[in-house]
Amino acid sequence: MLQACSGEKNTENSSNNDIIDTLSTVETGTIITEIIPEPDPIYTIDTLEQRLIDSGLVNIEAIIPGILTDVRYSDTNNFMKTDVYGHLNRVYLQPSVAEDLKKCQAKLKEIDSSLTLLVYDGVRPRSVQQFMWDILDMPIGEKVKFVSNPKNGSLHNYGAAVDLTIAYTNGVVLDMGAGYDDIRKIAYPRHEAAYLDSGMLSQQHIDNRGLLRDVMRSGGFWGIQTEWWHFNRYSRDKAKGLFNIVE
Repeated sequence: MLQACSGEKNTENSSNNDIIDTLSTVETGTIITEIIPEPDPIYTIDTLEQRLIDSGLVNIEAIIPGILTDVRYSDTNNFMKTDVYGHLNRVYLQPSVAEDLKKCQAKLKEIDSSLTLLVYDGVRPRSVQQFMWDILDMPIGEKVKFVSNPKNGSLHNYGAAVDLTIAYTNGVVLDMGAGYDDIRKIAYPRHEAAYLDSGMLSQQHIDNRGLLRDVMRSGGFWGIQTEWWHFNRYSRDKAKGLFNIVE
């Protein structure tokens, strides 16, 4: 997840809840103040994440230098307003898909070294997709635009699709004119020209989306017409032949 931290130590007022250990010497009366930083919390791999690892998927941050993640489905900051992943805060993909995403990151860095990919979601186990399908209260004709029917299996279920954007290395995202998981039509790539003509999207919004698409094409990914942030690496038939669905 995106984090900001400071290594500055202030012996008078510790803003990071550091433990101050004060030692005094009887001989000199000198007060020695030592700052002992609190240890980083131990990361625990829960049952869901272990299933991903056992399925042969890889943590993208372990192989793609500088890439950022913000796992929105491990929070309520998504269009469903529901945490469906629990403790999971890493993004996993099939190894070959992660390697192709690494090419996209390298291409973006060639264009502008101050930018990086920021990934919201990768593999999504079918059991999680079933839960999302069941609780999403909208007509099926609308529902399938945002959550694939679990019976069919989606490319997210295979670990062959990714949701992402572009950000500066400090985590500030480029403005795409609509946020991640925005279900309004202004987020649809197929309606961009109309929204540009109306003034609701600016040329900068269009350029930012175009940059993302160009970068993703360099790794063999392509987008869809209802979500500017979603990219597939393979067709469903191809993914089915290459990988097992992650249940």
